[in-house]
Amino acid sequence: MAKPNEKTALITGSTDGVGRMVAARLGKGGWRVLVHGRDRARGERVVAKIKAAGGSAEFLQADLSSLAEVRRLATQVQQTTKRLDLLINNAGIGSGGPQGTREVSADGHELRFAVNYLAGFLLTHLLLPLIKQSAPARIVNVSSLGQQAIDFDDVMLMHDYSGMRAYRQSKLAQILFTIDLAHELEGTGVTVNALHPATFMNTNMVRQFGTPISTVEEGAEAILKLAISPDLEGRSGLYFNGQNEAQANAQAYDAQARRRLKALSLELAGLVAMNAR
Repeated sequence: MAKPNEKTALITGSTDGVGRMVAARLGKGGWRVLVHGRDRARGERVVAKIKAAGGSAEFLQADLSSLAEVRRLATQVQQTTKRLDLLINNAGIGSGGPQGTREVSADGHELRFAVNYLAGFLLTHLLLPLIKQSAPARIVNVSSLGQQAIDFDDVMLMHDYSGMRAYRQSKLAQILFTIDLAHELEGTGVTVNALHPATFMNTNMVRQFGTPISTVEEGAEAILKLAISPDLEGRSGLYFNGQNEAQANAQAYDAQARRRLKALSLELAGLVAMNAR
């Protein structure tokens, strides 16, 4: 059970890598941590470590390559906590390497777009009432320095597929979403920012395809700055490279591109009718 006034954070993809470290740090800092991942055994181990260090945590299982699972996760969160002070959209998959082939999600969408972007888009929208109710609150979207302009004539990359292009488009989509959402949330006490935590961190994803050059600790520090630092209080719609404010790909600042992505995302996520009400 949550303690009175105990702040609660949900971190997607927190059974491994930088997400796991951020979860541990928040748990040690007195937060109630909702740990998310696909593997229950790994998730329960993360929860056990947080509890052993005196923290509070629960594991919520979901495969974010399925929009039905994203919806189920949102329902689990709403049933588990009466407040959500922090949402960190960290879950993601890499490029698949040089030989990566096009894959699709359970809903038939290009897999990297689905997992890295659309799942977080839907989850955030479903949890916004709870987050607003908990204001002041923050949303952090873990993006990447690797960004490529979205081709709106071929968003799902049916032609000339490249795993790297798919990854970069999905990560830029997160930043377009961040800027749009920041405008929507003005005056609510909820802020949203995006970041590239660190370059080639020493994680399983990176080790599969290259040599790490940054530590997971560096990435965790950057995420935690956006999540809890007083310096970011009231600041929203920004992109950070590590701990420094930076400029994203030019498409992120194109209002027409953001409108096109939002309209497409609302439709793909099944939120059009909800949004119209």
